[in-house]
Amino acid sequence: MSNWLRWTLRIFVILVLFVAAAGLGSYLWLRTRLPQAEGDITLPGIPAAVSITRDDRGVPTIAAQSSNDAYFALGFVHAQDRLFQMDAMRRLGAGRLSEVLGPDTLETDRLMRTLGLYRSAEAQVLAASPALKSVLNAYSAGVNAFIAAHDGAWPPEFYLLGYRPTPWRPADSLVWGRLMALDLSNNWQGETTNRLMKRALPPYLFDLLVSAPTARAASNDDGSVPNWRQPLSYASNSWAVGPLLSASEKPLIANDPHLGLSLPATWYLARLETPDMTWTGATAPGLPFIMIGTNGHVAWTFTTTHGDTQDLFEERIVPERPDHYVTPTGPQPFLTRQETIRIKDAPEIEITVRSTRHGPVVSDLSDDGVAPDTVLALAWTALLPGDRTPESILAMNHARDATALEVALVDFHAPEQNVVYADRTGATGFIAAGRVPLRRAIFAESRLPAPGWSGAYDWLGTLPMAALPQLHGDRNGVLVTANNDIRPAGYRPFITADWPEEDRANRIGALLENKAEITPDHLKAVQMDNHSAPVLAFVRRWLPVLAKADPQMAGILEAWDGAMDRDLAAPLIATILIDRVAKQLLADEMRGHFPDWWFWQIDRLQLILADGRACDDIVSPAKESCADILVAAFRDTRRDLAEAYGPDAATWRWGDSHRAHFNHPVFRHVPLLRDWLDADLPTDGDFFTVNRGTPLPPRGGVALAHVHGPGLRFVLDFAAPEAAQFALAGGQSGNPLSRHYDDWLTDWRDGVYRGLKGGGAAQLVLQPADPD
Repeated sequence: MSNWLRWTLRIFVILVLFVAAAGLGSYLWLRTRLPQAEGDITLPGIPAAVSITRDDRGVPTIAAQSSNDAYFALGFVHAQDRLFQMDAMRRLGAGRLSEVLGPDTLETDRLMRTLGLYRSAEAQVLAASPALKSVLNAYSAGVNAFIAAHDGAWPPEFYLLGYRPTPWRPADSLVWGRLMALDLSNNWQGETTNRLMKRALPPYLFDLLVSAPTARAASNDDGSVPNWRQPLSYASNSWAVGPLLSASEKPLIANDPHLGLSLPATWYLARLETPDMTWTGATAPGLPFIMIGTNGHVAWTFTTTHGDTQDLFEERIVPERPDHYVTPTGPQPFLTRQETIRIKDAPEIEITVRSTRHGPVVSDLSDDGVAPDTVLALAWTALLPGDRTPESILAMNHARDATALEVALVDFHAPEQNVVYADRTGATGFIAAGRVPLRRAIFAESRLPAPGWSGAYDWLGTLPMAALPQLHGDRNGVLVTANNDIRPAGYRPFITADWPEEDRANRIGALLENKAEITPDHLKAVQMDNHSAPVLAFVRRWLPVLAKADPQMAGILEAWDGAMDRDLAAPLIATILIDRVAKQLLADEMRGHFPDWWFWQIDRLQLILADGRACDDIVSPAKESCADILVAAFRDTRRDLAEAYGPDAATWRWGDSHRAHFNHPVFRHVPLLRDWLDADLPTDGDFFTVNRGTPLPPRGGVALAHVHGPGLRFVLDFAAPEAAQFALAGGQSGNPLSRHYDDWLTDWRDGVYRGLKGGGAAQLVLQPADPD
């Protein structure tokens, strides 16, 4: 070997060892960010010692002498495990993402500044009761105690983005509720889309896509129609079983809230023990409450009501006075405020936020074809003054029976939620809690922006609590909410015109109907049910048309029972077929609006096929029938799936395409880190199953990214509330270097539940500092 080659190899080996050592050193240093789980830490801010015992999945049990000490410790462990997530959340709500992420998040910051969510949270803090202020201050002190005492590496996201966390404030906690209200209330986006589609589409097609009753809706007593566009944020299942149907003769309750899938997980599990009360359940990092769970006396759960709590109002600008708009009492000036947005590596910008008597002008964010002499202003219950939702949640956490919980819900204002509850005495019930607008009149079923200049469609206030849908459960019955129409027969107040599909609620009811001695295991089986009624109905309706076009695929579909199991071929064939039918049928008619509209509206698809007018391809000289569309889509399904998975349809699997994607909000933008830190696994279910597995419609190819579903599953039997069972989509830690980053995922996918009984692998004691 020549000297040159020998020295080259030596240099190469030295460089490799240097890089490896540097990488190992960085890894070991970053691991110092992992939470201290054992020993003692002396901290100011607590009068007595608090123990934190973590189990083998990182779930803390906090034992404290007072509830405020428990809230302090909860803030501390939240900061240990999820500090970057908490910081990102408060920055999102305050419209300050661009300070650390740069220009890419400017539009998001403009939206948040326009809505004023953080200003609303600050107003809630100022108006808070002494009890709530005490809780918020204790929690904030716990977060800040961790920040001040921390001497290891910060979470890796802070290094990647080049900044450090600042002290936590009570408003940082309350802005989480404002963000959740925004996430679960998007009527105004539907009104915007409807407005654009109404201009672009033939009237018959707009009616079929938006307002014509579907077959399912026509069966409702009052002719209400389901939502034509199902947003990802809308879903959850919850039900309660009366004690006379329970094997334990105590109430049972179950809940699985559906949100976007991500890492770190939305929820953080915890158990808080004090001499007065023990709480077990799901918290939200940044908040000092159990959001879903039990205190041993009562249990509470949430599903979205889908109430129409937002209206867009079209305001006319006064021609000769462009800083004024028309009102029933004459021209009024826009209210304005200036907002300064700082941007990383770019000059700061200043925006002017305009508001009318109805609310902030959102068309200043994007005109979307708004005429130059008009603007669109947003009226939204979450922006009304006096929102006391945090007071309500605190009172729910301390309620000792169902009656006290019902009283607490009087102050639950936004977002409107179906709160299903039970207590240890045997009571069950639900209340659709939240502010619902009382409108003078309803314009276009509240599906389009209303004229704002006349006052004819103004809000007169909100419905009183007594007028909201609610029910006290039968001790011998099952009470179910799954985003379905929860109005009793003859109910007259307007909640919404667009109730979602009933399939999950119907399926839950059917699985529990006529069943006696129900156990928690029965409830778990229902939560994991994968039957998709709309997909099966579509297949059975059109299979006679398709059978000759592809006998093998038709045979697989004919033998199928509707189970969206990941190891079956039929769910994949059926779902890709439905997607291809929608594209063949509507992409040309809807032009550029199709990608924004299409989200598995099978009821609408069935309605359009039955109508027939959209079946002719307007860009083709030939006259096509709906049968032609279906057969062509079936052949496209064969072609596309064969290209992806081979020619034998019997070997295809739903889980090949339907895969849950858990992406980190920062690391997903870094290719090497994305491949290492994002999670991806084949899953069951679809948009319509109780075990919600909502995929994005494919934008080319056959990949069906499962991006939305139950971030949490919760099952409780009041015979042993301390043994409540949970499944978490992700893990307890937000640090990718922690073994608890995603260690619940496989169990979550497979329906394996765990209790939070206390005890465990490690104990940390927070010791009070000696006063000076």
